[in-house]
Amino acid sequence: MAAAVCLVLSLPSRAAPPSVTFITCSTTSPSTISTIPPPPPAPLLLVQEPKTTSPISPSSCALNCRHFQSCSGCTHEYNLHHPPILADVNKFFKKIGVSNFTFDSCRLWGWRCRAKLAVRGSSVKPLIGLYEEGTHNAVDIPECQAHHPRINEAVDLLRQVELNIEPYDEDNGTGELRYVQMAVTTYSTSLPSAERYKNGKVQVALVWNSRSESSPSFEKLNALSNYMWNKGGPRRDVHLIHSIWANFQTSMSNVIFGNRWRHLIGERDFWEHVGGIDVSMVPSSFGQANTRAFDSLLQKLQKCVPYGSSVVDLYAGAGVIGLSLAAARKCRSVKCVEVNKEAKYSFEKTASRLPTTVDCCISWHQADTSKEPLSWLIGSDVVVVDPPRKGLDPSLLTALQSLSFTKIKHNLPESTKRNVQNEKRPWILRGDTSVQINKEMGQGESQSSLPQTLIYISCGWDSFKEDCMSLLSRKAWRLEKVHGFNFFPGTHSIEILAVFKRGSGGNIKKKKSGKKKKPTRGPLDVIEDNLFEESLFDKIENLE
Repeated sequence: MAAAVCLVLSLPSRAAPPSVTFITCSTTSPSTISTIPPPPPAPLLLVQEPKTTSPISPSSCALNCRHFQSCSGCTHEYNLHHPPILADVNKFFKKIGVSNFTFDSCRLWGWRCRAKLAVRGSSVKPLIGLYEEGTHNAVDIPECQAHHPRINEAVDLLRQVELNIEPYDEDNGTGELRYVQMAVTTYSTSLPSAERYKNGKVQVALVWNSRSESSPSFEKLNALSNYMWNKGGPRRDVHLIHSIWANFQTSMSNVIFGNRWRHLIGERDFWEHVGGIDVSMVPSSFGQANTRAFDSLLQKLQKCVPYGSSVVDLYAGAGVIGLSLAAARKCRSVKCVEVNKEAKYSFEKTASRLPTTVDCCISWHQADTSKEPLSWLIGSDVVVVDPPRKGLDPSLLTALQSLSFTKIKHNLPESTKRNVQNEKRPWILRGDTSVQINKEMGQGESQSSLPQTLIYISCGWDSFKEDCMSLLSRKAWRLEKVHGFNFFPGTHSIEILAVFKRGSGGNIKKKKSGKKKKPTRGPLDVIEDNLFEESLFDKIENLE
């Protein structure tokens, strides 16, 4: 049984006019980013036609990084505002008749607020950076143009340490410091909003080559922590370090983190403000590397959800998307579903900081989205999916395809409902933070509605194309609007925010309209397409 935490509280298909992609570019040069943040980007039009050049010169949006030839972090050096993958993206959406695709180039330098770096070399000359492409040879990358300037400062501070600490040797499994994770928080209510980004503080996580704090080398780890805190803590002119954590890892595999964590010094709680809410994160949490781009995506996403909707957020992590919707769109209910139980702590902390005006039934469930996916979809108006790079689980994709051929007139049998009150010890938190254990969740909520909107957030372009074609080819959904975000400038990647609506809309081919046959009523008052009738009833019976 799933564990739960609950709270009450498109490019056109015709030749003319030419297709247009909206491009924004921050033109502040990387040489000035450490002192002055780039101005807000102004929208520019880039016509995606052959032989048409960009109005922005390649040199003005160049990486200008001395590590480009050796570091594997970036794949192209020029036109950061226009990643090469955009050509394929434009071609794909034009092919399926989407005429409203837009693209936001976001911040081009100093955008990375979360970095995992290998520590190799020697105690005299440590190499702190990424691997060369296709190797495990670490490349030292001081003054990385992608990193938030504060990450570069923290790495420089670590490099200055003279405590005879040995970097990790992969071949022999020896050494002490294996990796370091740097995460920047720009959350500071004491500063004007315009100054918060450049004055961020760094949470440092040191991955130590031992099983626990009882190892003989722990004294060295403690000395390293105290050195960085004394040099970059709150008593210095520049408060650089937010906190320092230790992670203990002895595995010879490529897995960076072990299972054991310890807070060493500084603030324990790490907060960021995105999507209109305060978000809590621990060092082991998944976090978007590009904080500002993620905030832009959330603001765009929120406008796609009708006020008062019932939302299910799949692959939810700590529930940032779902909680931001609860606050911004006055949702009737929000269900967050995530397989990783470690995300529960961050969810609880984030939920505790929601505005007291939020009046929404919010629940977090530790569950595998691929198992009985239909049970999570029933009763929701909007489905939000943010899957890993591989895309949607096949079972969830099948369930979404089946839903488009299903119209439920009345309530389904009780056996098809997944009620929170049947799960073990749900806890409920109102806006006034009072805890009530016995409150029935979902009271008054319709369990017979089916999602009319699917919002797909993708970090894997190839898998998104496959999933998109599967949804469109069977006339299961129509693609209403698509936005692209430059989450990783300098790389061959794109973040996609796609909004699908139930029913055929002719994204691929339009059929001539004709008289529709009157459907027959089934024993459950469920009207289904014959193609999916058997599979859908099998799924419903399996929920009993």
